[in-house]
Amino acid sequence: MYNWRKMTIEQRDYVMKSRINNGRPWHSPSHAEGRTRHHLTAACYEHRPIIGATESRMRDFEATILDILGGLTETVHAWAILPNHYHVLVGGDRILEVVRALGRMHGRLSHQWNGEDSARGRKVWFNVLETGIKSDRHFWACVNYIHHNPVRHGYVSKWDDWPFSSAAAYLKTVGRERAKSIWREYDISDMGADWDAKDM
Repeated sequence: MYNWRKMTIEQRDYVMKSRINNGRPWHSPSHAEGRTRHHLTAACYEHRPIIGATESRMRDFEATILDILGGLTETVHAWAILPNHYHVLVGGDRILEVVRALGRMHGRLSHQWNGEDSARGRKVWFNVLETGIKSDRHFWACVNYIHHNPVRHGYVSKWDDWPFSSAAAYLKTVGRERAKSIWREYDISDMGADWDAKDM
Protein backbone atom coordinates (compact mmCIF):
# COMPACT_ATOMS: atom_id res chain seq x y z
CA MET A 1 0.00 0.00 0.00
CA TYR A 2 1.43 3.47 0.93
CA ASN A 3 4.48 1.80 2.61
CA TRP A 4 5.92 0.81 -0.79
CA ARG A 5 8.41 3.69 -0.71
CA LYS A 6 9.66 2.55 2.71
CA MET A 7 10.22 -1.08 1.67
CA THR A 8 13.55 -2.60 0.78
CA ILE A 9 14.04 -4.03 -2.71
CA GLU A 10 13.66 -7.52 -1.24
CA GLN A 11 10.37 -6.60 0.45
CA ARG A 12 9.02 -5.06 -2.75
CA ASP A 13 10.02 -8.17 -4.71
CA TYR A 14 8.25 -10.39 -2.17
CA VAL A 15 5.06 -8.31 -2.32
CA MET A 16 4.99 -8.30 -6.14
CA LYS A 17 5.59 -12.07 -6.36
CA SER A 18 2.89 -12.67 -3.76
CA ARG A 19 0.37 -10.58 -5.69
CA ILE A 20 1.21 -12.33 -8.98
CA ASN A 21 1.09 -15.82 -7.41
CA ASN A 22 -2.31 -15.06 -5.89
CA GLY A 23 -3.71 -13.69 -9.15
CA ARG A 24 -4.10 -10.18 -7.79
CA PRO A 25 -3.51 -6.95 -9.74
CA TRP A 26 -0.06 -5.47 -9.35
CA HIS A 27 -1.20 -1.96 -8.45
CA SER A 28 -4.32 -2.34 -6.27
CA PRO A 29 -6.53 -5.01 -4.76
CA SER A 30 -9.22 -6.68 -6.85
CA HIS A 31 -12.86 -5.89 -6.24
CA ALA A 32 -14.77 -8.82 -4.80
CA GLU A 33 -17.47 -9.24 -7.42
CA GLY A 34 -20.38 -11.42 -6.40
CA ARG A 35 -20.09 -10.64 -2.72
CA THR A 36 -22.74 -8.51 -1.06
CA ARG A 37 -20.86 -7.25 2.00
CA HIS A 38 -17.67 -5.23 1.74
CA HIS A 39 -15.08 -3.67 4.04
CA LEU A 40 -13.75 -0.43 2.56
CA THR A 41 -10.88 1.58 3.93
CA ALA A 42 -8.77 4.51 2.82
CA ALA A 43 -5.95 6.43 4.44
CA CYS A 44 -4.57 9.89 4.08
CA TYR A 45 -1.27 9.81 2.22
CA GLU A 46 1.54 8.75 4.56
CA HIS A 47 -1.10 8.63 7.34
CA ARG A 48 -1.07 12.38 7.84
CA PRO A 49 -4.03 13.51 10.00
CA ILE A 50 -5.67 15.57 7.25
CA ILE A 51 -9.23 14.38 7.91
CA GLY A 52 -8.76 15.30 11.55
CA ALA A 53 -7.33 18.78 11.04
CA THR A 54 -10.40 20.10 12.88
CA GLU A 55 -13.35 18.55 14.67
CA SER A 56 -15.76 20.19 12.25
CA ARG A 57 -13.91 18.64 9.31
CA MET A 58 -14.26 15.23 10.94
CA ARG A 59 -18.02 15.80 11.44
CA ASP A 60 -18.49 17.04 7.88
CA PHE A 61 -16.49 14.14 6.46
CA GLU A 62 -18.54 11.61 8.42
CA ALA A 63 -21.78 13.17 7.13
CA THR A 64 -20.47 13.27 3.56
CA ILE A 65 -19.32 9.66 3.39
CA LEU A 66 -22.47 8.34 5.08
CA ASP A 67 -24.59 10.32 2.62
CA ILE A 68 -22.71 8.82 -0.35
CA LEU A 69 -22.89 5.30 1.06
CA GLY A 70 -26.55 5.71 1.96
CA GLY A 71 -27.35 6.39 -1.68
CA LEU A 72 -25.36 3.49 -3.14
CA THR A 73 -25.56 0.67 -0.60
CA GLU A 74 -28.35 -1.30 0.99
CA THR A 75 -26.84 -1.03 4.48
CA VAL A 76 -23.97 0.68 6.24
CA HIS A 77 -23.23 -1.92 8.93
CA ALA A 78 -20.34 -0.18 10.68
CA TRP A 79 -17.98 2.76 10.30
CA ALA A 80 -15.16 4.58 12.04
CA ILE A 81 -13.64 7.86 10.91
CA LEU A 82 -10.19 8.59 12.33
CA PRO A 83 -7.96 11.66 11.81
CA ASN A 84 -5.91 9.92 9.12
CA HIS A 85 -8.05 7.05 7.76
CA TYR A 86 -11.48 5.51 7.74
CA HIS A 87 -13.20 2.11 7.69
CA VAL A 88 -16.72 1.28 6.54
CA LEU A 89 -18.57 -2.03 6.29
CA VAL A 90 -21.39 -1.95 3.76
CA GLY A 91 -23.95 -4.25 2.20
CA GLY A 92 -25.10 -4.19 -1.40
CA ASP A 93 -24.20 -5.27 -4.92
CA ARG A 94 -23.00 -1.94 -6.38
CA ILE A 95 -19.46 -2.06 -5.01
CA LEU A 96 -17.74 -0.75 -8.14
CA GLU A 97 -20.05 2.29 -8.12
CA VAL A 98 -19.30 2.77 -4.42
CA VAL A 99 -15.53 2.66 -4.98
CA ARG A 100 -15.80 5.12 -7.88
CA ALA A 101 -17.99 7.46 -5.81
CA LEU A 102 -15.50 7.39 -2.93
CA GLY A 103 -12.71 8.14 -5.40
CA ARG A 104 -14.63 11.20 -6.67
CA MET A 105 -15.27 12.26 -3.07
CA HIS A 106 -11.55 12.00 -2.37
CA GLY A 107 -10.83 14.26 -5.35
CA ARG A 108 -13.36 16.91 -4.28
CA LEU A 109 -12.21 16.88 -0.67
CA SER A 110 -8.53 17.00 -1.64
CA HIS A 111 -9.19 20.22 -3.55
CA GLN A 112 -11.32 21.67 -0.75
CA TRP A 113 -9.01 20.74 2.11
CA ASN A 114 -5.84 21.80 0.31
CA GLY A 115 -7.45 25.20 -0.23
CA GLU A 116 -8.49 25.44 3.41
CA ASP A 117 -5.00 24.41 4.57
CA SER A 118 -3.08 26.56 2.05
CA ALA A 119 -1.50 23.36 0.75
CA ARG A 120 -2.18 23.31 -3.00
CA GLY A 121 -0.56 20.31 -4.67
CA ARG A 122 -0.44 18.24 -1.48
CA LYS A 123 -1.37 14.59 -1.96
CA VAL A 124 -4.23 13.91 0.45
CA TRP A 125 -5.34 10.32 -0.15
CA PHE A 126 -3.82 7.01 -0.98
CA ASN A 127 -6.48 4.71 -2.42
CA VAL A 128 -9.77 3.06 -1.53
CA LEU A 129 -9.13 -0.56 -0.61
CA GLU A 130 -12.03 -2.97 -0.72
CA THR A 131 -12.32 -6.48 0.67
CA GLY A 132 -15.32 -8.70 0.02
CA ILE A 133 -16.66 -10.32 3.17
CA LYS A 134 -16.17 -14.08 2.88
CA SER A 135 -18.32 -15.40 5.74
CA ASP A 136 -20.33 -14.45 8.80
CA ARG A 137 -17.19 -14.97 10.88
CA HIS A 138 -15.32 -12.50 8.65
CA PHE A 139 -18.25 -10.06 8.89
CA TRP A 140 -18.37 -10.02 12.69
CA ALA A 141 -14.58 -9.80 12.94
CA CYS A 142 -14.78 -6.70 10.70
CA VAL A 143 -17.50 -5.18 12.89
CA ASN A 144 -15.24 -5.70 15.91
CA TYR A 145 -12.17 -4.40 14.08
CA ILE A 146 -13.89 -1.23 12.88
CA HIS A 147 -15.42 -0.37 16.24
CA HIS A 148 -12.17 -1.14 18.06
CA ASN A 149 -10.03 0.92 15.67
CA PRO A 150 -10.12 4.21 17.66
CA VAL A 151 -9.12 2.26 20.79
CA ARG A 152 -6.41 0.38 18.91
CA HIS A 153 -4.90 3.69 17.76
CA GLY A 154 -5.04 5.19 21.26
CA TYR A 155 -7.66 7.89 20.69
CA VAL A 156 -10.07 6.58 23.36
CA SER A 157 -10.25 3.76 25.88
CA LYS A 158 -13.82 2.64 25.11
CA TRP A 159 -15.59 2.16 21.77
CA ASP A 160 -18.49 4.47 22.51
CA ASP A 161 -16.20 7.32 23.60
CA TRP A 162 -15.25 7.90 19.95
CA PRO A 163 -17.87 10.20 18.39
CA PHE A 164 -17.09 9.46 14.73
CA SER A 165 -18.19 5.84 14.52
CA SER A 166 -21.20 3.58 14.66
CA ALA A 167 -20.00 1.94 17.90
CA ALA A 168 -22.43 3.71 20.26
CA ALA A 169 -25.44 2.88 18.06
CA TYR A 170 -24.20 -0.70 17.67
CA LEU A 171 -23.87 -1.16 21.44
CA LYS A 172 -27.32 0.29 21.97
CA THR A 173 -28.82 -1.98 19.29
CA VAL A 174 -27.21 -5.32 20.19
CA GLY A 175 -26.67 -4.63 23.89
CA ARG A 176 -23.40 -4.68 25.77
CA GLU A 177 -23.58 -8.34 26.78
CA ARG A 178 -24.18 -9.51 23.18
CA ALA A 179 -21.43 -7.14 21.96
CA LYS A 180 -19.01 -8.65 24.52
CA SER A 181 -19.96 -12.14 23.34
CA ILE A 182 -19.35 -11.18 19.69
CA TRP A 183 -16.03 -9.59 20.71
CA ARG A 184 -14.89 -12.80 22.40
CA GLU A 185 -16.12 -15.08 19.61
CA TYR A 186 -14.72 -13.21 16.59
CA ASP A 187 -11.04 -12.59 17.14
CA ILE A 188 -9.37 -9.61 15.48
CA SER A 189 -5.83 -10.07 16.77
CA ASP A 190 -4.41 -10.73 13.29
CA MET A 191 -6.61 -8.32 11.33
CA GLY A 192 -4.75 -5.52 9.60
CA ALA A 193 -1.32 -6.78 10.61
CA ASP A 194 -0.14 -7.47 7.06
CA TRP A 195 -2.51 -5.37 4.93
CA ASP A 196 0.29 -3.11 3.76
CA ALA A 197 2.12 -6.10 2.31
CA LYS A 198 -0.93 -7.97 1.00
CA ASP A 199 -2.63 -4.99 -0.61
CA MET A 200 0.29 -3.23 -2.28
